[in-house]
Amino acid sequence: MDFNRLYISSEIISFFQKETTNSLQEINKTLQDKSGIVAFFEKEDDFIKLKQKIGKSGSEVCEPNKIEYGDFQTNKKLALAITNYLSGKNIKPQVLIEPTCGKGSFILSAVQTFDSLQQIFGIEINENYLWELKFVLLEYFLQNPTGKKPQIYLYRCNVFKFDFRQIKQQINEQNLLVIGNPPWVTNTKLSALSSVNLPTKSNFKKAKGIDAITGKGNFDIGEYISLMMLRMFSACTGIFAFLIKNSVIKNIIYEQKRNLYPISNIEKHAINAQKEFNASVDASLFVCRFNSTPEFTAKEYDFYTSKQCLTLGWVNDKFASDIAKYQKYQSFDGVCPFEWRQGIKHDCAKIMELERKDGYFENALREQFELEEDLVYGILKSSDLKSGTINTSRKYIIITQQKIGQDTAYVLDKLPKTKEYLLRHKDYFLKRKSSIYNGKPLFSIFGIGDYSFKPYKVAISGFYKRSEFTLVEPNGKILMLDDTCYFIGFDDFEEAKITQFLLNKPETQSFIGSFMFTDAKRPITKDLLMRIDLNSIVQNTDFSELQHFVTYDKWKQYTNKIRSKVKNEINLFT
Repeated sequence: MDFNRLYISSEIISFFQKETTNSLQEINKTLQDKSGIVAFFEKEDDFIKLKQKIGKSGSEVCEPNKIEYGDFQTNKKLALAITNYLSGKNIKPQVLIEPTCGKGSFILSAVQTFDSLQQIFGIEINENYLWELKFVLLEYFLQNPTGKKPQIYLYRCNVFKFDFRQIKQQINEQNLLVIGNPPWVTNTKLSALSSVNLPTKSNFKKAKGIDAITGKGNFDIGEYISLMMLRMFSACTGIFAFLIKNSVIKNIIYEQKRNLYPISNIEKHAINAQKEFNASVDASLFVCRFNSTPEFTAKEYDFYTSKQCLTLGWVNDKFASDIAKYQKYQSFDGVCPFEWRQGIKHDCAKIMELERKDGYFENALREQFELEEDLVYGILKSSDLKSGTINTSRKYIIITQQKIGQDTAYVLDKLPKTKEYLLRHKDYFLKRKSSIYNGKPLFSIFGIGDYSFKPYKVAISGFYKRSEFTLVEPNGKILMLDDTCYFIGFDDFEEAKITQFLLNKPETQSFIGSFMFTDAKRPITKDLLMRIDLNSIVQNTDFSELQHFVTYDKWKQYTNKIRSKVKNEINLFT
């Protein structure tokens, strides 16, 4: 251990300077008496190195160091506020476990808050963080010598390899608190951990087929650790309190219907992650009680004011972000009679997405060239979908297929300029990483079919927090959408206009808001859109609401078509 990389306070230095023993056993006994930490020095070599550092003149205080593991430590004020909140709920833990304890703000605040604590277990892979925690605890108890000292066990270990069963066997009927702040901010910040402190990559949510390939099999590290702790300890008597991303909390409650963890009194306390961690992410304190009859909803609060905002979770067999609002509009929850489609996926934007400049096409490489117009279409992205109607595009795309898997050889045979352009850049297509292109023609795209060539589309962005729908019209040629968007295609303008109106009605928007999670990476999904029962919305719409743009005969034709689609769907399952 290199103690030159650590901050060591003058009080700690003074303490060790006064200790004259050279025996590892004796110094560890003294330190356990002073701080409660069992085996303060695991190796005699560390004891010797610390004495050498302290013995050097002019090296009493070193600057704190930020280590390469992604420094998003919980600040002391927030950690203390959380333990005080738990104490205010009359929670009196006897055993505390923190699976990624870092520099130990939660452990220190727990020592300050809970007189009931008898044992503390902290696991951390970063050796520097563990030493900082040891020094912080020692300093605290040197300043508070009469404070109750639980037995404190600190383990340097990869949390994914640590055997928590050894702790579980010791707990018996004692009250347990599992607390912490597992890595949750961004995957890029965790990249330094990729070789040593990540679980074996696996499809741990059991996603199937294309979902596993395209992302539903991915997971958040904080979610993985949360589920580890729930699986291991939820049958014990105690409390779980983790700072995690809101998306992780949503996933835990969503999967609770299947997992049936014995947890109850589930709460989500929203924090200001920008203020607390300087991180642009939505996160909360997730709290629940172990060893209970499983519950499937969570009350959401503002952590700073304790004001209850809403309740999320399951209503019978439906999942909602705001249960009270959902119950008001739940008659709209069913199956959409139209199938929502995702836009074009190509994973080759530098070559496939173009702009028109000075009579030429230009790609992201700033190359200018000519192409036949046959396969060139305007394309809209999420940022293009504002409100109302749109019939122009900033960018263009080469549509190499009319359906998935279609042979693209005709592109090379009939369109010489397009052929030359694509072949010249074929390496970009060959380097596409997604396995969906394996075994497919060279210039393949996805999200393509008859529906793509419908002249009118009702579309929405998958990434934005608003749920307003845009009507896309052709402008001499059909407009396409990229894979950040979802749409329904129509041959008839008035049908498209009526559908847009129904989807943008205040009642429909409130319904969508009741089960849309705005803090998700993709708030709008196909699964969400397919729950919008347009037939039910039609039944709650009077013709007078839309008579300014459609005739009564057209309205009746539309409603009959919707009912016919619903009847056909019912017949499929009878």
